[in-house]
Amino acid sequence: MKHSNIAIFVPHAGCPHKCSFCDQRTISGAQHSPTGLEVAQICSQAVTEMKEPENAEIAFFGGSFTAINRAYMLELLKAAHPFVKDGKVRGIRISTRPDCITPEILDILKMYGVTAIELGAQSMVDEVLAANERGHSASDAAEASQLIRSYGFELGLQMMTGLYKSSPERDMLTMQRIIDLSPDTVRIYPTVVLKGTVLADIMKPEDYITLDEMAQLCALMLLRFHEAGIRVIKCGLHASEFVERDMVGGYYHPAFREMCESYIYRRKIEECLRENGISSGRAVLEICPKGISPGYGHKKMNSDYFRKNGIDIKLTGSDDVPVYEVNLRR
Repeated sequence: MKHSNIAIFVPHAGCPHKCSFCDQRTISGAQHSPTGLEVAQICSQAVTEMKEPENAEIAFFGGSFTAINRAYMLELLKAAHPFVKDGKVRGIRISTRPDCITPEILDILKMYGVTAIELGAQSMVDEVLAANERGHSASDAAEASQLIRSYGFELGLQMMTGLYKSSPERDMLTMQRIIDLSPDTVRIYPTVVLKGTVLADIMKPEDYITLDEMAQLCALMLLRFHEAGIRVIKCGLHASEFVERDMVGGYYHPAFREMCESYIYRRKIEECLRENGISSGRAVLEICPKGISPGYGHKKMNSDYFRKNGIDIKLTGSDDVPVYEVNLRR
């Protein structure tokens, strides 16, 4: 069963703060806030074009949905709700801030068919949150997560790596604190510095690690979340001409997740080869079918890596091998 979103961007709407990294119009490519009528038209067209619309969610992204003008929020929900009520889509997904969740708001969301709430936690370290002008604390994210859970919503948490005043160690601490909150889903967004943002002025060359180092850090996070049973539904910003145009620093690559998964499989292949005493020659390895491409590596980086170390790897797909695992074919 394939899940998909009918994505509707509400840029900047409702945000009580402009965070150091924020330029939602560039990130989403959206230029105006949609009306309820436009939402209904987008959804009507989408359900006729999708193969399995009943497994899709209407997803409001881009701003702090629960902090927008109440009348406007209700206008959008009322436009989307009939598609849920009539069984045309599975539910509604919204994205918001941890400090914009209350029992009253959750009652409204429940009434209009919202099924999943994603919180932009970004960091679970207060010093990092303050330095990036988030306007909320790590405890706000934890308390909002618990409240959302108590109402029966699917909980998603979004985190950013490489923020100003953060570090790989602090990013790993954020990851662990998110795992402790047991969300259903996570999004990992490496920081992208866009022109016109506060970060563009304050981040210096010494504040950055390399893109390759960031990919290896996020690879470790992907693996840890996977081992904790938490689904990572996004790793890296989606490919966008707007981001590529306005980026002045940070960590963007159109195939960032593939890079991360390439490093996961490199590590797993190394472990398998070491455990089986293989240090040269040819090795035939079993891997889950979806893992074959990242197994060989982004732009064949793993194939080249092992070949330079005297080993020629061949990967074969097997449905019996779990994701991120590798077996030697006997």
